[in-house]
Amino acid sequence: MEITQSTDGPQDVLDPALGRAPYPVLVVDATGSVARLNGAARSLLGMIPGGMPTDRAPGWLAEAHRALAAAPAPVRAGAAPSLPEPAAHGSIGDRFFAAHAVPDGDPAGTVWWLFDVTENRRLERELAAERERTSFLADASGQLLTSLNLERCMEVTVRLAARHLADAALVIAPGSGRSHPVSYCGPDGEVRHQELLVDPADVPGLAEAMQGFPPVPSRWIDPAAAPSWVAREDLGELTAMVVTALPGHGVPAGALVLLRRGGGCAFSDGEETVARLFAARAGAAMSAARVYAEQASITDTLMRELLPPRTMRLPEAELAARYRPSGDGELVGGDFYDLHPAAGGPGAAPESLVVLGDVCGKGLEAAVLTGKIRNTLRALVPLAGDHQRVLELLNGTLLNSGSTRFVTLVLASLRQEGGRVRLRLTSAGHGAPLIVRAGGEVESADTRGSLIGVLEEITSTTATVLLEPGDTCLLYTDGITEAVGGPLGDEMFGDERLRAELRGCGGMPPEALVERVHMLAAEWVGAGRHDDMAVIAITAPRRHHLSAVGGQGPGRFTA
Repeated sequence: MEITQSTDGPQDVLDPALGRAPYPVLVVDATGSVARLNGAARSLLGMIPGGMPTDRAPGWLAEAHRALAAAPAPVRAGAAPSLPEPAAHGSIGDRFFAAHAVPDGDPAGTVWWLFDVTENRRLERELAAERERTSFLADASGQLLTSLNLERCMEVTVRLAARHLADAALVIAPGSGRSHPVSYCGPDGEVRHQELLVDPADVPGLAEAMQGFPPVPSRWIDPAAAPSWVAREDLGELTAMVVTALPGHGVPAGALVLLRRGGGCAFSDGEETVARLFAARAGAAMSAARVYAEQASITDTLMRELLPPRTMRLPEAELAARYRPSGDGELVGGDFYDLHPAAGGPGAAPESLVVLGDVCGKGLEAAVLTGKIRNTLRALVPLAGDHQRVLELLNGTLLNSGSTRFVTLVLASLRQEGGRVRLRLTSAGHGAPLIVRAGGEVESADTRGSLIGVLEEITSTTATVLLEPGDTCLLYTDGITEAVGGPLGDEMFGDERLRAELRGCGGMPPEALVERVHMLAAEWVGAGRHDDMAVIAITAPRRHHLSAVGGQGPGRFTA
């Protein structure tokens, strides 16, 4: 049992239960004076029985008691089975306490329990800070991963850094020579992109941070020693500056510079840790964007070499072509066509050459082989007068390349003879070209040959065809005739259906004819899958306008 002694005489015996409590406890009676308190409360508050809470108790506790005493009686009546929620919080010295009020035996009296929650408060603050950091990093990751554009990633990085980590931020990305892309975001939240001639060695730690990998520790900088492109005039006096590497995935991503203005505090250990974690995410996003940009540039360069030629002009004939890859999102595939106009000058080839081919397979792998074949044929153009020789050389090239794919193709050499066009057509494992006469007759060129890239020895038969004005030679790949669709969705378009449709296309201009053939195949397939489709129409130039009736045959007036 603990006994407390008042200064003016009488002893007051504290309840044994309260006396043994490890927490400060004091009892305030109906008059508002402290009737009893245990040793822990006396040591903490420096009070004795008989005093008023306002004498030595902190103001927040005295105010809480006054508010509780003024509350209506029903609110205070009844004993709680456990401690209620704290009635007040406040500090005593350098510690923080929660005060719980429990009614005493006397309905007007109150027992105050004081619990030291200093450590709890510290842990709550740390937990809240950790949650805030986690939320920030998660949000940053989401925003950084929304784009594979390098400038956009730099913009997001500096904006988030200036908003959450500092008053201003810069991102310096690797550049060419001394020219570096720099993104800056100041206190106004506006991002500025610049291309600056800077020397990273002028900023301590920046050159090392720009190395990329392995990442180096953050480097503190004296703001007074920073160059003007870092410590900008709109920031005023700077308190702290730190350089943090943006580690990429094997590719230098750059560096992040964080700046705080005068009046702000320096970066704490926790803030520096968050900055490094943020920099790791930003560096990963920026390096991914840089790799993507480089790969996109390489792909674009290579793709330009694989795309069909844009210029479709030959001096001997009118020409039109259409190409549709098997995939809607693809630009190239296994079908290809090329044209090589007759070169002028002594010893030049007297004929222009048109090539249509179909590489086994589809997609990018087939497109790569297509590029090799086109380059080989381009080198063999001087030999185009001998189709068999050209095919033999191409066959040997494919056999020696180690590729397991083969190719079918048609070579068409053409020259103008008066008002007609003379064609030499050679098929190598490919469907024979169709001749669409101006009057609507459809003929098949008598040519055939071996697949290219399969056999050591190949054979071929060359057909010679004369095109009268308005006649057309149609070259096409099997993506047209083997298109599967129709009313039931399981029938091939077929050669006979193609021939029947072409009988109504006599005298049609080449652009309209290839468009018609593609439209027929597309309608037949519908939304189903299809192979690559390529069509070329070679038309002998007309000496007359089309007649006004039917569009077939020569009219009355010369061109």
